[in-house]
Amino acid sequence: MFSRWNWVACGFYLVLNICSPDASGGLVQSCGHIIPESPVLALGSNFTALCILNESCLDFGNIYASQIIWKIKNRLVPKEQYREINRTVSSVTFNDTSTLATPLTCNILADGQIEQNIYGITVTVGLAPEKPKNLSCIVHQVSRFTYVMTCTWNPGRHTFLDTQFRLRYSWPEEMFPDCIPKDVNNSCTVTDIQFFVNTEIWVEATNALGKAESDPLVVDPIDIVKPLSPQNVSVSSGILPTVLKLSWENWISDAVMTLKFNIRYKIVGDTNWMEVPSEDTASPRTSFSVQGLRPYTEYVFSIRCMKEDGVGYWSDWSEEKTGITTEDEPSKGPPLWRIIDTSHSPASWTVHLIWKALKPFEANGVILQYEVTVRDKSSLSCPVKKYNVTSTNHTLQLPEGTYEVTLIARNSVGASPPSVLLIPASNSKAPVKNLRTLPKHDKLWVGWTAPNSYVLKYVIEWCLLSSSSDCIIDWQIALGDVQGIDLKGIKPFKCYLITVYPLYADGQGSGQSVKAYLKQDRPSKGPTVQTKKVGKAEAVLTWNHLTVEEQNGFIRNYTILYKTIDGNETVVTVDPSKTEYTLSSLTSDTLYTVRMMASTDNGSRTGPDFTFTTQKFGKGEIEAIVVPVCLAFLLIVLLGVLFCFNKRDLIKKHIWPIVPDPSKSNIAQWSPQVPAKHNFNSKDQMSPEGSLTDVSIVEIEADDKKSFSEQDLKPFDLLKKEKSTSEGHSSGIGGSSCMSSPRQSVSDSDEGETTQNTSSTVQYSTVVLNGYRDQTPVQVFSRSESTQPLLDSEERSEDHAGGAESTAQRQQYFRQNGGQDETNTDRPSFERTKQVTHANEGDLVGFVQLQISGQSSQPLGLGMEKNIQEAALSNVLQTCTEGQAVRPETVEENPLSVDEMPKSYLPQTVRQGGYMPQ
Repeated sequence: MFSRWNWVACGFYLVLNICSPDASGGLVQSCGHIIPESPVLALGSNFTALCILNESCLDFGNIYASQIIWKIKNRLVPKEQYREINRTVSSVTFNDTSTLATPLTCNILADGQIEQNIYGITVTVGLAPEKPKNLSCIVHQVSRFTYVMTCTWNPGRHTFLDTQFRLRYSWPEEMFPDCIPKDVNNSCTVTDIQFFVNTEIWVEATNALGKAESDPLVVDPIDIVKPLSPQNVSVSSGILPTVLKLSWENWISDAVMTLKFNIRYKIVGDTNWMEVPSEDTASPRTSFSVQGLRPYTEYVFSIRCMKEDGVGYWSDWSEEKTGITTEDEPSKGPPLWRIIDTSHSPASWTVHLIWKALKPFEANGVILQYEVTVRDKSSLSCPVKKYNVTSTNHTLQLPEGTYEVTLIARNSVGASPPSVLLIPASNSKAPVKNLRTLPKHDKLWVGWTAPNSYVLKYVIEWCLLSSSSDCIIDWQIALGDVQGIDLKGIKPFKCYLITVYPLYADGQGSGQSVKAYLKQDRPSKGPTVQTKKVGKAEAVLTWNHLTVEEQNGFIRNYTILYKTIDGNETVVTVDPSKTEYTLSSLTSDTLYTVRMMASTDNGSRTGPDFTFTTQKFGKGEIEAIVVPVCLAFLLIVLLGVLFCFNKRDLIKKHIWPIVPDPSKSNIAQWSPQVPAKHNFNSKDQMSPEGSLTDVSIVEIEADDKKSFSEQDLKPFDLLKKEKSTSEGHSSGIGGSSCMSSPRQSVSDSDEGETTQNTSSTVQYSTVVLNGYRDQTPVQVFSRSESTQPLLDSEERSEDHAGGAESTAQRQQYFRQNGGQDETNTDRPSFERTKQVTHANEGDLVGFVQLQISGQSSQPLGLGMEKNIQEAALSNVLQTCTEGQAVRPETVEENPLSVDEMPKSYLPQTVRQGGYMPQ
């Protein structure tokens, strides 16, 4: 085995041997080469390449054929395809050259360590040329005397190789230069040609894999000429309205060839060409008159030519030229129809005559005017009415009857045949039967079954239905032997109303109508549903029909879909003619969602959702509850009124007690002959608040019960009695016994005013009878400021029975600190009291020590203290009636005599600290 340094030296030698220049400037001979050198291979064939090593490399580097490896474009070829022929030659074989790529290289692998390229070749894979086919040639006339020949062929399959095509031609005794195509491989043009000599023409294809030739073509160039089209074409009108004359120039000499022609024409705007019969133009010429044209119609003409015997090629069509024929009389009368309006009066017709303008080939010129003639067939004596009209409609006012209308169209040449329309008094003839429609190729076919009678013609009306505008009628006439017609100009998704009238010789049949769509689609929107009435278990839904523009087809049905919030959806199908539906078996007091869907033959569309809530009570349920309750309430009220009426005295006694009349009160008998003087110069002498400050109770002397007569003690009994009977509703100060219903007090400044609000509580003073220290008491009485009447017990007549005798025994004393002659205003109203008897000493001491402060005249100033005072005074009065007396310890003022008292019953007021009745 070589050492590492030996392999490095060997590799260095190989590099020098391959790449080092020699003395002459070339390359030194390489260590090997590949044969064949740059081969061109047929696609799919077998190929074997040999790599041959030089002997010089073998001797120096110990390199042998077994060390050779093959690569295709740097891709290693499998060793199964190698073959070592000897120690210097190695081969590689490829069974299919389609896998080959370039380059193919031979390499040395020295002991598996160093890979060195020895040699490489370029491999070209392709196909041999096929035989050119379909060789044809044509001679083009370039100018009046110049011709060129162009030949074309089919080159065959792609060879993947550089293939050269040549067009070769020759005479029997002479070869012409080859024509080599430029930039193409399937045609070539020869500029030097000769007529009237047969020429052999063929194509030759050559590449690295072979050569192929087409079949030869032998032809006289004059037989393959394509002449120039006629020039300077012109069109002129002839004498007749159906003839136009064409003229042109030929650009080929008759000496070279004679020509025949082909003339085509059409109406301007049409797409279909018409041709003059070829036998009429088969001879040489420079003009031709085209006949059988329509009057006053514009035509387009074009001409071409070719060799007269028909051998060769037609020229291109010439430039198009137009011409118009002259006018002629209209060939037919305008189609005539009518629309009768009887809305104003059935006995008077408004007849709208309408007709269609004649087509150009029917008018044969410019229509100048229309002549309308109206003849009343029901009255022969009526004159014929004539009208000259320039439009295509005319309106007449005619009485009801049968009329014959004649229409003539007139142009500059003459008048058309008349169009006659019979307008009968009534459409009493038989109508058509089985009217139907069917879409056909963007046209709407209308068919019908003819009636049994003979029909002259049919009138077909149609109009586009619209919810926002009137139906504009279009119409056309069909012959009497036709039972179907195609309507043109019909729009898809639009609804049309189609009516067919049969016209007879003596009348007219009634029209039969049908609605139709050319194409249908689903509605453009869904119905909007609303509730008309909602009950407990049912709801009446209502909606409007979709407009005809929104329907887009025939509505086959409506579908109502409703559900609760958490329930399943219920579907109901409704007839398309309805606009109202009642949902039943609903749940009370429940929210429902409802929507509606409209369906045509081509789909459906759903409208918006609508919600409603069913009622909690059904019809009559509320009335069934409310009416009995109201009746019961009324019955209770009635019974209450009857009860109150029967018990009115008892109720009046508790609510409105009997108030005695003050004028009948016994106070008149109690009053002294000379009341105490009251001299108040002004209101300033009153307390600032205008109210009482205190009340004093004067001691009543009574040694024993027997010292008073029964008459003397009666007032105390009365007081005691009143206390017990009026305790629940009277009020007063300091235990007053003379209590009654409250009334508003009147001050001395308001003497002239009447009694005011009775809501204020007013107190009466307490009257006590006794002499002071065994003195004869003087009758003293001071009345309250109030105008409140006394109680009923005060007015009893028995109080007046004693006369003057009892008066002396029932003297009453009130100590008033606010008198005119008083100087000491600081003394208390009650200073001290002594118990007269030992039995009730404790009760009397409690009463004597009671001191009542002056209160406001308002009832709110009273309270619990007032009740306590009333109770204390009641006890004292009761004690007094049993023969006991209370004595004041000191009384500083002597009582006035009877003569000194002023006889006045006016209310009294006192200053601060004095007594003032409340």
